[in-house]
Amino acid sequence: MILILLMGLVLVAAAIGLIARSVQVPRLRTEQLLGKISDYGFAGGPPEVDAQSGTILAPLDDFASLIGVTVGRLLNYRSQNEIRKDLRAAGMYGVEPRRIVGYQIMAGVLMGLIWVWFSAAASMAKGLTVVGAIFCAFAGWYFPMMLVRRRARYRLEQVEYELPELIDLLVVGVEAGLGFSAAMAAAVERMQGPLGAEMRLMLQEQTLGLTPLEALQNVLTRIDTPSLRSFVRSITQGEQLGISIGDVLRNVALEMRKRRKAAAEERAQKAPIKMLFPLIFMIFPAMFVVILGPAVFAFFDAIG
Repeated sequence: MILILLMGLVLVAAAIGLIARSVQVPRLRTEQLLGKISDYGFAGGPPEVDAQSGTILAPLDDFASLIGVTVGRLLNYRSQNEIRKDLRAAGMYGVEPRRIVGYQIMAGVLMGLIWVWFSAAASMAKGLTVVGAIFCAFAGWYFPMMLVRRRARYRLEQVEYELPELIDLLVVGVEAGLGFSAAMAAAVERMQGPLGAEMRLMLQEQTLGLTPLEALQNVLTRIDTPSLRSFVRSITQGEQLGISIGDVLRNVALEMRKRRKAAAEERAQKAPIKMLFPLIFMIFPAMFVVILGPAVFAFFDAIG
C-alpha cells in the first residue's frame, strides 16, 4: 500500500512538472531570442542573478512561484519586504519572495509526509506521529529561509573583507586626478566577488541617470554592512561639504582595517571557548578510554 502511494506521488509530481514545463516554453523561446543580443556586444545584466531558465529546476521554480502567489496573499507586506531584503543581501536578484514562500510550503509538506511515512513503517504511536509531523513541517518551512540568510551572511562578510581594498584603489585613482565615478570604474575592473558585482551595478545605475550619491544609497539598501555604511556616509559628507575625497577615503580605509583587526581578535578570543565543548565531549572520553581502560581491566583482574 505504501509503495502504491509513493508511486502515485511520483507520477503526480511528474505530471505537475510537465505542465509547468509546457507553460514555460514561450518564455524560453523569448529568452533564447534575447540571448542572441550578446553576440552583438550588448551582454550584461544584474550581478549574480540566479537564472535557472532552461534547466531542470525551472519547472520546480514555476510550481513554487504558483504556490507562493496563492498563499502569499495571506502574508502581510512587511513579511514580503523582509524576504526581499534577505534575497537582495544574498545576491538573488532574480528570485521573487513568492518563490521562496512556495519552497517553504513544499519543504514543510514534504518533510511532514516523510515523517508520516517513516512513522507508519516503524509502527509508531499516533501521538508521536502527529507531534513529529508538526515539528518536521515547521523545520521544512524555515529551511529555505535559513539557506538564504546563510548565503546573505556569507556574502556580507565578503563585502566587509573586500571593501578596504576597493577604497585603496579609489584613493590611487582620485589622487591620480580622476573623478570619483571614473576612479570607481577603474577600480571595479580589478575587483571580483560580490563587492565588485554591486559596484558594477552601481555604475550601470549611473549610466541610467542616477547621481553617484543616489547609486551609493541604492548599494547601501541592498547590502547594509557597518563598513559600507561608514563608506557611503563619508562620501556623502565629503561631496556635500567640499572636502577632499582622497583624504576622506584614506581615513575610512584606516578605520575599516582597524575594525577588521578588532573582529579578527574577537574571533581569536572566542576560539578557545568554542573548542571547549568538542574537547570535553569528544576528545577527553576517547583519551580516558585509551589511558584508563587497561588500568581498569588490570584492577578488576587483581581483585577478581
